Amino acid sequence: MIKIRNGRLPQNAQASLAQYQNAVDQAGDYPAQVAAAQSKFRSRNRLDNPTFKAVRDKLTEMCSGNRRCMYCEDAPADEIEHHRPKDLYPELTFAWRNYLYACGPCNGPKNNRFAVIQPKTERIVDVCRPCGAPILPPTSGTPALIDPRHEDPLNYLMLDLRETFELTPFPDLGPVAYRRAVYTIDVLRLNARDYLVKAREDAFRGYRARLHEYIHHRDSGASPRELARLKRGFRSAPHATVWYEMKRQHTHLPELAGLFRSAPEAAESF
Repeated sequence: MIKIRNGRLPQNAQASLAQYQNAVDQAGDYPAQVAAAQSKFRSRNRLDNPTFKAVRDKLTEMCSGNRRCMYCEDAPADEIEHHRPKDLYPELTFAWRNYLYACGPCNGPKNNRFAVIQPKTERIVDVCRPCGAPILPPTSGTPALIDPRHEDPLNYLMLDLRETFELTPFPDLGPVAYRRAVYTIDVLRLNARDYLVKAREDAFRGYRARLHEYIHHRDSGASPRELARLKRGFRSAPHATVWYEMKRQHTHLPELAGLFRSAPEAAESF
């Protein structure tokens, strides 16, 4: 996971979302708002709705790689995901800032799983509503799940590039940040899916090969246009976290240190 560069929706799409949200807010008490959130999002989130076409287009622009999931960066993003679930936070059903673009394997397990950090105890409290439970507002607190649109996940997570290619909590985190890192890895199953781990390893080798190719072409007198094309390849490849970690960790990895010494611009501007 990397921080997503936020985009601004067209004004008419923002106005439509505000109208949709107002209908939820005016539905009545909290249980009525939850019911309205479910039905109205389902009816509005259609491919033939111009507002949600604009939402999807903008989220696509914001994705890393070629429309890759904002959580796992592996599968194509095709589901509008609410960071704060609409069943728990109906007031954010049509909030642009609450949308992410995700794949089914991430959005499915996450679904309505959500937890917050209690302000006083700093412990994680699950606020999911079990089936049949009273429909009550969730306990207040900071979301435990890291939000890549509004936070930098790499301040919390680190990718092991030496052996496992698994995500781990960043060293020396405070207790709250550490719990959030572990919770995010667990809920999204970022290490539990073996194909994700293998894909990161493959991406590492792919980025390394791209860097070798770039250096070869640069030193062979390639045109600025050709070098720009090669640079774009880094930005469109899947698993952007791997590349960001290669840039962050290259001084500690002998197999990368020489490459980045040969192309210091790669660590600064690619």
